[in-house]
Amino acid sequence: MSVEKLNRMANQIAGFFRSYPESQAINGIHDHLTAFWTPGMRQTLVACAKQEPARLDPLVMKALLAFQAGKSPIEKEIAGPEVVGELGSDAG
Repeated sequence: MSVEKLNRMANQIAGFFRSYPESQAINGIHDHLTAFWTPGMRQTLVACAKQEPARLDPLVMKALLAFQAGKSPIEKEIAGPEVVGELGSDAG
């Protein structure tokens, strides 16, 4: 998939979350990229963000910081309810 298409899709996700409070929007973007994008797509987006940050919505840039910091994409699911909160997974 082209870098341009990945940028456009990421910016569209940010557009969806724009009406949310910033912290929820950033978490929502991160969760969406984790759930629906392949690791290769995320790596390409992170690489583009480093080279051309102006092409991405600032909310996307903030959401990408978690990937750059090495945050586990399943961290939210393995955390207890005191960390995840009421809206966390009800599995198991």
